[in-house]
Amino acid sequence: MEAETLAVAQGIDFSMWALFARASLVVKLVMILLIIASFWSWGIIIQKLINYRRARAESEQFDSAFWSGEPLDGLFEQVGPNPDGGAERVFAAGMTEWRRSHRQDGDLIPGAQARIDRSMDVAINKEAESLQWGLSFLATVGSTAPFVGLFGTVWGIMHAFIEIAAQQNTNLAVVAPGIAEALLATGLGLLAAIPAVVFYNKLSADSERIIAGHEVFADEFATLLSRQLDS
Repeated sequence: MEAETLAVAQGIDFSMWALFARASLVVKLVMILLIIASFWSWGIIIQKLINYRRARAESEQFDSAFWSGEPLDGLFEQVGPNPDGGAERVFAAGMTEWRRSHRQDGDLIPGAQARIDRSMDVAINKEAESLQWGLSFLATVGSTAPFVGLFGTVWGIMHAFIEIAAQQNTNLAVVAPGIAEALLATGLGLLAAIPAVVFYNKLSADSERIIAGHEVFADEFATLLSRQLDS
C-alpha cells in the first residue's frame, strides 16, 4: 500500500504551472492578483531608481553651475522658464517671481521676498509629489500582499479538505497536491510583499534626501535674493 501511494505521489506534477492549473478558481484569482502586483511593483521600483539617479545627477550639475559665480540672470537665460531638472525648476520658479516683482521703473513691488519663497515652496511641493508618486502603491502591496496570499492559502486548504472528505482518503497522493497549491499562494504573497517593503523604505529615504536638497537650495537662493533686496 505504501509503495502504491509513493508511486502515485511521484507521478504528480508539482511544477509551478501544474500547481496553478490544479488550483481552484478563487486561488487562481489570488495568484494572478499577486503576480500582477509584483510586476507592477517592480515596474515602479525600476522607474524610481532611474528617476532618482537622474534627479541626483541633475541637481549636482546645476549646483556646480549655480555656485560657479555666473550671474543669476545669465544662468536663468540658460535654464529657461521650463527646465527639466528639479533643482532647476525650483530656481526658475524663484527667478520668474523675482522678475515679476520688478516694476517698469526698476523698483520692487512690496512683499517680493514672501512671494519668491512661496513660489519656490510650490515648486518643491510639485517635485515632492512627482518623486513620491507610486510609493503608496509599494506600501499597499507590502502591507496587504501577505494577507492576500494567506487568504488564498486558507481557501486552498479548505478546498483540499473538502476533496479529502469527498474521496474519504487521506493518502499523501490526495493531500499533498491541495496543500502545495494552497501554500503557493502564500509564497507569491511574500514574493510580492518583501521587495515592495524593502524598496519602499529605500525609495522613501532617497526621495526625502532629494527633496531636502531642494529645500536647502531654496533657502540659499532666497538668502542671495534677500541680500539684493536689502542692498
